[in-house]
Amino acid sequence: MSDHEHYDDWDDEPIEAYCVRCRDKIDVEKPQAVWTRKGIPATRGECPICGGTVFRMGKTPAHQESSRPDAIEVTGSGRKRAKLEQNTVYVSFSESDEAIARQLADDLENAGITTWIHEHEENNVNWAGGVHPALKECAQIVYMLSSASLNDEAINNTWQFFRDNRKSVVIAQIESVPPPDRIRRSPRFDLTENYKSAFRQMIQALSQ
Repeated sequence: MSDHEHYDDWDDEPIEAYCVRCRDKIDVEKPQAVWTRKGIPATRGECPICGGTVFRMGKTPAHQESSRPDAIEVTGSGRKRAKLEQNTVYVSFSESDEAIARQLADDLENAGITTWIHEHEENNVNWAGGVHPALKECAQIVYMLSSASLNDEAINNTWQFFRDNRKSVVIAQIESVPPPDRIRRSPRFDLTENYKSAFRQMIQALSQ
């Protein structure tokens, strides 16, 4: 049996998720049991209204029939090594915003922009370079701006690293909160108003 259970094998009970484009909770169409890079279970499917990809974190009965994969790391002592593609975009977000962040990352991938999803380490890792290797390899960062991310020290450290190294910082606003002062002039795209329009403008900014 494949790692991704198809929706035909699921029970008839609907799976709810939040669609950032429609700004509403929806019943997921064509849900699939998937796993994140760190082996965390999630559900990926389609929004019945806009047809876009939606995510919901958490385990479902379908995950019982699929195998949890090994976590993927970029590099580090005793860890697997994977070279990121050139111009990979780092997606930084608070843990509570993970479903929306993965939805945005999936849209970016579909638009031809390779992404690296921020990893929320369970324990502090003493990286040889002082920061997660993906931060060094990625060319740009998309900072998911919300009240949770503003108060998340680890997330603040990610955009500060890009800012300090003169790398591009792009803000994806998912709540009506002001950005940190240091990046207030960075390109900011409000995904809460008109997702499609803001997303198109974000693609242009990331492609420059």
